[in-house]
Amino acid sequence: MRRTTDTVGASTEHPTPLAQLAGESADREAFIRGLYEQHGADLLRYAARLLGGDWHQAEDVVQEAAARALNHLDFLRNTDAARPWLFTVVRNLVIDHHRARQIRPAEVPAAERPETPTPDQIDRMLTSQVVRNALRELSAQHEEVIRLMHYSRYSVADAAKHLGVPPGTVKSRSYYATRALKTALMTRGVLDATV
Repeated sequence: MRRTTDTVGASTEHPTPLAQLAGESADREAFIRGLYEQHGADLLRYAARLLGGDWHQAEDVVQEAAARALNHLDFLRNTDAARPWLFTVVRNLVIDHHRARQIRPAEVPAAERPETPTPDQIDRMLTSQVVRNALRELSAQHEEVIRLMHYSRYSVADAAKHLGVPPGTVKSRSYYATRALKTALMTRGVLDATV
């Protein structure tokens, strides 16, 4: 918009003619095109070197520097300061990029992220089903000793009292029941032979 003053001294706004806006747009495009032709390749190599060879990030930095140059169009067009100014802006943008990377963790693409196991009850349920089936293969005495001592948490003395047998018998049955259960679980692939 153009601001003009009428005869009384009050300022009024008139819309900027479209031809003038189109001319400014074409002028800005020509300026950017000229910057890229004169300095683009050098700026890109400089940015890539500062970024450790990351050409994609270097292109982004150079584009950002060109966008910032548009804000200083009048200054940069009329002086020889465009090249040093652009290199300074690129360097500062790379420094900002490095600082930002130090603050936030590096992004890992979804395909490279390790899967985090979510706790669910399926494994536990399946294991308990396999153990129940293996317990059914034991003799009634061995199954009862396992249930009393490992599920109900009876002591040897309490299990002996409950079963009406001496404590030594409970210990012996518990030992052989545990071995038989281990063998049954190994045949089902739940335990390794080394356990």
